[in-house]
Amino acid sequence: MSAVDDPTAGHPAPGSEPDGSGLPVEAAPIDAETAAAVRAAAPRPDRFRPAAAGWIGRGVVWAALAWVVLCLPGNIASPVSLSATEARGASEAVVFAIIGLSLNVLIGYAGQISLGHQAFVGIGAFTSAFVVTELGQEFWLGVIVAALVGALQALLLGGVALRVTGLYFALITLSYGVMVQQSLFNVESLTGGVAGRDAPLPTGVSSAYGYYYVCLGLLALVLWLDWRLTRTKAGRALLAVRENPRVAATLGIDIRGYTVLAFMVSGFFAGIGGALFAHRDGFVVAEPFTFQLALIFIIMTVVGGLRSRSGVVLGSAFFALMGDGILLKLLRLEGFFENVVKLPSEFVPLVLGPLLLLLTLTLYPGGIGQQVAPVRGWLLGGRFDRHAGAVKEVQVTDVRA
Repeated sequence: MSAVDDPTAGHPAPGSEPDGSGLPVEAAPIDAETAAAVRAAAPRPDRFRPAAAGWIGRGVVWAALAWVVLCLPGNIASPVSLSATEARGASEAVVFAIIGLSLNVLIGYAGQISLGHQAFVGIGAFTSAFVVTELGQEFWLGVIVAALVGALQALLLGGVALRVTGLYFALITLSYGVMVQQSLFNVESLTGGVAGRDAPLPTGVSSAYGYYYVCLGLLALVLWLDWRLTRTKAGRALLAVRENPRVAATLGIDIRGYTVLAFMVSGFFAGIGGALFAHRDGFVVAEPFTFQLALIFIIMTVVGGLRSRSGVVLGSAFFALMGDGILLKLLRLEGFFENVVKLPSEFVPLVLGPLLLLLTLTLYPGGIGQQVAPVRGWLLGGRFDRHAGAVKEVQVTDVRA
């Protein structure tokens, strides 16, 4: 066949290019490192970089947040002086945030609802107080033991309760919470009876201001552990179980095993929260650990935003400060509910909580986490996208009871 008949004649072969003489020259192969470097050096027109003024604005907001969290509760570099009662309220907000994160592991990651979480928190509180006062150990050992006891009771309960799912699982946890409230919390050798049990501050901490930073440090630890969990194989398996347990099972995921693991992690975090709850006031009694408290835990977690750490922390802190009356005082609403609505301040979270829950279910399924997502993305250097973090519906699990 002649060159005229050959349509490929005179054209370079695939993978080659002509040199200056017009003859094709084979292109040198490109190794993986060179290809990665070329891709990294390629311009990305869609990549947003804030201007200098934008970074300055973000820095100012970060500084203000750091001042509110790190300086204000401890009366450090602050023109506003908080009382010891208000500092204890700030500590309770941090403790509620830890408890909210513990429930988020169970509800948000594993898709299981616990209606008896006050039992885990209460047992953790009395365990830590018992270790410190009766056994004469340090506060930190009491926190560790409380966390381990929380994980152990979650393992024992989960081994039985997780044979069922959905509503039946929630009812079993409710029964467990009521049983602990009516029986275990009445064991005088553990709880100290009506008088309660002493729970002194940690060694070296002499005030409510210093104790706030102890709670804040443990919250940072819980946040880091939660972050690490979601980036492990177990965390990804939990998310798959929550999305669709049946499909996850076909992929070889041990649904019951990973759900028990989530239950144990939740109990571990709840034990830490309970220990901090006990030592906040210097003593602990069984009266607060009721089903009413369990409902507040559930509401604050859902209103905060399932699977959103920042949302859960903010939602939990909101309910804690509302229950203590500190938030009402800051908003100049002190006495409004008592005098106008004729509602005691301690019942405000139980009335306001369902209203916020209804608002979350209908308008903002992602809770507070959905509402702060645009600001969070902006603070991290992105554009302000008001649609960031949008969620269509509150999803726990698609499995019916």
